[in-house]
Amino acid sequence: MKIFDNKTRNFTLVAAAFAVAILGSGCKKFLDTQKQGSYSTETYPFSNGAGDNPYDQFVFGAYNELRAYNVHVDGFLVATSIRSDDADKGSTPTDGGADVIGMDNFTVVPTNGRCNALWTGYYNLISKANLVLDQVANNKDIVATESAKIQAQAEARFLRGYAYFMLVRFFGRVPLVDKVVGASDSNIPQSTPAQVYAFIESDLQFAAANLPLSWPAKFVGRLTRGAANGILAKVYLTQQKWAAAMAAANMVMTSGQYDLSTSYDVIFRETGENSKESVFEVQATASAAVPTANGIQLTSHQGVRGSGVWDLGWGWNTPSVQLEAAYEANDPRKARTILYTSTASTPGLTIYGETTPVGLPNPRYNNKAYTNPAIRASVGNRFGYWMNVRILRYADVVLMYAEAANEVGGAANTTAALTALNSVRARARRGAPAGTLPDITVTDQAALRTAIQQERRVELAMEYDRFFDLIRWGSTVAQAAMTAAGKTGFSYDRDKYLPIPQTQIDLSKGVLTQNFGYN
Repeated sequence: MKIFDNKTRNFTLVAAAFAVAILGSGCKKFLDTQKQGSYSTETYPFSNGAGDNPYDQFVFGAYNELRAYNVHVDGFLVATSIRSDDADKGSTPTDGGADVIGMDNFTVVPTNGRCNALWTGYYNLISKANLVLDQVANNKDIVATESAKIQAQAEARFLRGYAYFMLVRFFGRVPLVDKVVGASDSNIPQSTPAQVYAFIESDLQFAAANLPLSWPAKFVGRLTRGAANGILAKVYLTQQKWAAAMAAANMVMTSGQYDLSTSYDVIFRETGENSKESVFEVQATASAAVPTANGIQLTSHQGVRGSGVWDLGWGWNTPSVQLEAAYEANDPRKARTILYTSTASTPGLTIYGETTPVGLPNPRYNNKAYTNPAIRASVGNRFGYWMNVRILRYADVVLMYAEAANEVGGAANTTAALTALNSVRARARRGAPAGTLPDITVTDQAALRTAIQQERRVELAMEYDRFFDLIRWGSTVAQAAMTAAGKTGFSYDRDKYLPIPQTQIDLSKGVLTQNFGYN
């Protein structure tokens, strides 16, 4: 997390740096053979006086995993966005190898290294969260108030619940590890998705009941009640628990902590970090002295792939032609989402007024991952390690509320759904020509459902939700979207989940079993 010094206007990281692979080529091998749930006790060397809770040294260790390469970088980007109809791998045709190409075009094979990396990454986060809970329960050397214990438990259970929410959406049946375990007792069978979701709900409900609404400025980005209720709303929405989703989203919307005042153009700039739009945001920072180690590598994977000053990254996760065609006329969100490269006859401009060069390998890049050149110069690095990752925005919560209200049905809920939906459109059209993005007025449930799904697509484009949205909307919607995008290898019944990593099945000696369609 970032601690903001109002005098120096500099960010100082509280958590210790994690080891990040700096790979300019876009290639990485994943040979991690760690079993799910196993851990080694560590000394966390980052309790530097900034924490107010005696358990913060362990809590910060868990937070630090949010920036890990195998949690919110490589496999995360490929599995949540590149797999969808809104994005293509980009870069050069062979970059990323069979792992990434298989995820982009289907099918994904059980030996895919990104699958194993995601599995181990999120179980590492779960292990760190379980270690916090173990310290609270069993470390008698730590003297703490009951409120300090509950606070640490709430943060740890949020992180654990979030990690399992990612795992259950990626893999379906996964082992539930609810305590610190060693290698001798870590071979745990899979639970059903229903069992995993019940566990997630319990963790997030506890977090929502016990996290604060906000934190002091020095702890900007630390988990809040709004973040817990917001992720909980998405958990309910994924299970089609419409009334519960509506109620959880409403808790965020009536908390007084968030609004749609931040311009859509600003949200994704460095100056838009931790704004009133931010509900859950992974914190990162960089300086000239430490340009990468205290940050996260996700932006560099998506940076413009050029040469010289235009060597900004790997060039992955490029907007598809289907996404390009999805926007209504004059929608400002299109220009803020899609960064076009120039041709000899069509010069383009970035959001900072730089003329884009001719001859880049891809015609479009993710403009939400474009960095400020002035910050690049001050840090002495082009690859954006300082960029936060927006996991949950307020507009997402508002659209979840609209979707749930429409599904609950009834005249009052239809009105509420329209009000929520149109508030997002109103923010988007600010400054646009008259008549842009007019209010939606349809009241038929099916037509309104389609309008809300469309709004989620363009509002949240390239933000790591599209694939999950398609899957939860069902086989008809998902199959049609993927077929239209040319991803003809996609089969809903199989590809709604990734394969259980063969490495993990082998390590378990057959305790873990493979998902449907991958045998």
